Amino acid sequence: MQAPLTAQHIAVLDDEVDITTLLAQYLGSHGFRISQVQTGAALMALMASDPPALVLLDLGLPGEDGFVIARQLREHWRCGLVIVTGRGDAVDKVVGLEVGADDYVTKPFDLRELVARVKAVLRRIVPVSLPEAVGAAKPIVAAAAGGAERECLDFDGWQLDVSTRSLSDPQGNEVVLTAGEFDLLQTFAQHPGRVLSRDFLLSQTRGREAGPFDRTIDVQVGRLRKKLEPLADAPQFIKSVRSAGYLFTPTVTTRPVRGARTPS
Repeated sequence: MQAPLTAQHIAVLDDEVDITTLLAQYLGSHGFRISQVQTGAALMALMASDPPALVLLDLGLPGEDGFVIARQLREHWRCGLVIVTGRGDAVDKVVGLEVGADDYVTKPFDLRELVARVKAVLRRIVPVSLPEAVGAAKPIVAAAAGGAERECLDFDGWQLDVSTRSLSDPQGNEVVLTAGEFDLLQTFAQHPGRVLSRDFLLSQTRGREAGPFDRTIDVQVGRLRKKLEPLADAPQFIKSVRSAGYLFTPTVTTRPVRGARTPS
């Protein structure tokens, strides 16, 4: 049975048709609408015509670099991105997170676990197609229903809108964050002035504990610093605390925001 057009849309990019078919059938049975593509070009065409809420991306594509495709997605679209690949090397995982993946799953994988990870990412994101993406759909901004109040966390001129999951810099420009980056910044902003351990941050943003060699949080903190800090090498907002974790230093105020922003 084909999922309705209103169902959450997921794109599966893998050069192995058997895998895309398997994922399409299994994810489809969980109520998702699935598009199967075998090349980066086909994915970009889909992003322009019918942007999915989440992309499952294989890295091992013949003649194509999966990391380059991931960067293209992050430059032009705000969607969930889960890398699903046979490349389980720790370096590949770190690079995958650095280019903006929300999760990294190695083959072979358990289908039930993959669905759980997909649902976890989708719960954290609001899919938005950025206006500079040529040929893409118009920007979609989540608004509070009926003009209800939204919560905004303000710090040092920055505005983190919890309801629309958007961040604006002191000049009012929107700063694009991945789902994982937004969750991490929200966790920091909700616990200012406290040293937060990597385990706590990972449990709040990913729902799991850190392994002994898990660098997920460190990678995301590095990406956040590049977007927030004038000097990422000398951070003022997110301080490292040796052997303890990270400290968010700004004073944070919470204020209600009424109504919805109109995308420019």
